Order: sequence, then C-alpha cells, then structure tokens
Amino acid sequence: MSLLAFYTTSLKKHPRITNSLTTGFLFGTGDVLAQFISPGDDYDYKRTLRAAFYGSVVFAFIGDKWYKILSKIKFPGQPLANPRLNMIRNGITKTSIDQLGFAPLGIPLYYSIMTLLENKKFEEVQIKLKENWLPTLKVNWMIWPIFQIFNLSIIPVQHQLMAVNILSIFWNSYLSLRNAKKGEDLPVHSPPVPE
Repeated sequence: MSLLAFYTTSLKKHPRITNSLTTGFLFGTGDVLAQFISPGDDYDYKRTLRAAFYGSVVFAFIGDKWYKILSKIKFPGQPLANPRLNMIRNGITKTSIDQLGFAPLGIPLYYSIMTLLENKKFEEVQIKLKENWLPTLKVNWMIWPIFQIFNLSIIPVQHQLMAVNILSIFWNSYLSLRNAKKGEDLPVHSPPVPE
C-alpha cells in the first residue's frame, strides 16, 4: 500500500486523528528544519514539541473546518461553459477569501499561541504581534496565493489540508525562525533600578 493510499484510508476511517497527527508532524518537521538552518543554536526539543502541539491541537482542527467551508464557496454568477475555467474561477474566489480572511487572522493566532506556550506574558504577545504580523503577512502573500489557486481549484477537498501542510514544512520553518528571533531583535524592558 502506498503512503498516499494509507493516508487516504486513514483519513476516511479516522479523519480528525489523521489530520491531527499529520499536521502536528509537519509543523514539528518545519521547526526541526528551522533549528538546523539557524546557525549557532543548540537544538531545543521543547520548541519542536510546541510547534507539533500547535499543529496537532490548534491548526489541524481549524484548518480542516476552514477547508470544508471553502469547498462550498463558488464564484458568484452564472457558471461558464468550460468546467476547467469554472474550477479556476472558483479557486481564485476561494483563494481571495482565504488570503484576505483567514491569513490575517491565522498569523496572529500562531504568534499568540506560540508565545503563550513559551510561558510568556500577554505584553510579550503584543510585542511579538506588533513586530511580526505585517512582515509575515507580506511574505505570506508572496507565497500562498499561487499555490492556493492550484490547491483550491484542483486538489480534492479531503487532501487540501495535506497539500497545504506539505508546503507548510517550509512555511513553518519561516514562522519558527521569525518566532524565535533573538532578544537583541526585540525591545528590552529592564526592571526598574531601586534608588
């Protein structure tokens, strides 16, 4: 049995568990890759576990629901005579909704949860969002729209999250590197000095 056949069978029998395990594994893989390409740092297995946890517990379920919602969206208006053009037009419509609706909310969700999982305070979440949200969103818009048009036009809905997760290995590496910026890149808040 091929890996894709095994995945498809597992997805049919146990969709939530399969999505959770594969998404967590791929988020963790992205973090491992990020740590290996980041010079001079020791490997932090807790960071990988946080990434895998986020992928398994948060993103797998949100992503699954989101792709099911997107699968029902069609371009408003009359269908075209050419079914392929309809697929592409619907894919562009879904991608627009995904990139203008989900991405601007999903990015701060990632940074917020990862910062809280690092046992940091809410003020640090705000700092991380202020520094990372817009730059990450801009990079997101350079990468994801072309892929999502293809994914949401051609890939069957049950495999769309997996397709996203495969590209996400590299995207998650980027997010992990950005999330783990060193202290010198962040504002330093010193405790007050007693007089």
